[in-house]
Amino acid sequence: MLTTLRIPESEVEVSAMRAQGAGGQNVNKVSSAIHLRFHIPNSSLPADVKVRLLALKDSRITRDGAIVIKAQSHRSQELNRADAFERLHVLVNSVARPPKARHATKPTFGSRQRRLDTKRKHAETKALRGKSAL
Repeated sequence: MLTTLRIPESEVEVSAMRAQGAGGQNVNKVSSAIHLRFHIPNSSLPADVKVRLLALKDSRITRDGAIVIKAQSHRSQELNRADAFERLHVLVNSVARPPKARHATKPTFGSRQRRLDTKRKHAETKALRGKSAL
């Protein structure tokens, strides 16, 4: 079962700005870049998802718990807006499912034998390095 969370657009602050970089006159005249802010603590996400999101070591998450995404790869504002929302959904859904609990397992009989054989060979090698008793 795949868990996907949808974020209401009312919880996201979207602002348009001029894009950076090359692009000629279009860059100087048109505000096609999108700056998206999503405040995690104030959102309607489940509490466990909020905790996992805030625990992420991601440069897009600020200290006050806001996700900031800047999209400026397309020439049109609509495509940049769709790209920013898609990246936000990918980030949120990456922590939607809780991580699996890790269960300790016993080493197999074969792996224990191989470890002991390696230890024995290593001990023999070291014993040969010592001074011979004559």
